[in-house]
Amino acid sequence: MPETPYILAAILISSGITWALRALPFAFLGPMRRSALLPYLNDYMPPGVIAILVLYTVRETPIALTSTTVAVTAGLIATTGLHLWRRNATLSVLGGTAVHVLISSLLPH
Repeated sequence: MPETPYILAAILISSGITWALRALPFAFLGPMRRSALLPYLNDYMPPGVIAILVLYTVRETPIALTSTTVAVTAGLIATTGLHLWRRNATLSVLGGTAVHVLISSLLPH
C-alpha cells in the first residue's frame, strides 16, 4: 500500500491540475470579448454548422424513391417546418428525428 505522503501528493497534484484546467478558459474571456472575430463567428457559424449537418445527414441517401429517401426527406421537412414555426433548435431536432424514426419504422425496407 502506498505511503500517506505519496497519496497526499497525488491528490494535491491532481487537484491542482483539475483546478487549472477548469480556470484556463476564463483567462481567455477578456481578450475574446474585445475580438472582432467573435461577433462575426456568432453571425455566420450557426448557418454553416447547420449546412454541414444537413449535408452529412443526406450524404448516403439514395436519389431514387426509397423508404430511406422518404424518411430522410420527411425528417428534413419536419425539422425545417418546426424551426421556422417555433425557432427552437431542440424542438426542431427532436421533432425531425421523431418523424424520421416513425416513417422509417412504418415503411418497409
